[in-house]
Amino acid sequence: MQAIKALGIAALGFLALGVGSAGAMAQSTIAVGTLSCSGKGGTGMILGSEKTFACRFTPDGGGRSERYAATLSRLGLDIGVTGPTKLTWAVFASKGGIAKGALAGTYAGAAADASLTQGGGGSVLVGGSMNTVALQPLSVQDQMGTNLAVGVASLTLASR
Repeated sequence: MQAIKALGIAALGFLALGVGSAGAMAQSTIAVGTLSCSGKGGTGMILGSEKTFACRFTPDGGGRSERYAATLSRLGLDIGVTGPTKLTWAVFASKGGIAKGALAGTYAGAAADASLTQGGGGSVLVGGSMNTVALQPLSVQDQMGTNLAVGVASLTLASR
């Protein structure tokens, strides 16, 4: 139990390293909405994993929400099995706002999570339309299962 707790703390420390780079980008942008995703979970393959999610972007200040299909790929340590997973990011873009469908694209950054029955984590990602969108964890990732994952994440969003 102590070893899993120590690994979880190390995973969150790794994630904190990624927050600095995306945080610098977010300083020149504004929050434009929230991206919420849900998926079925999966099995880590030691050196990486790939999971699919259904996502919804809800713009700040009202307006129509947008649906996206997402694939989250991770390269790095990924051991264990997770059940249903929910991810939520604050979406930052240039001060001019964001066009419909602009979240479509590929994002990359640091990711870490750990769980023992129930757990969480997060990822800080930059990319999208011409690398002008940043996704920062709004709340901790919520998942069920037993796993530890630390590495580089890639998220691909496609409009639905």
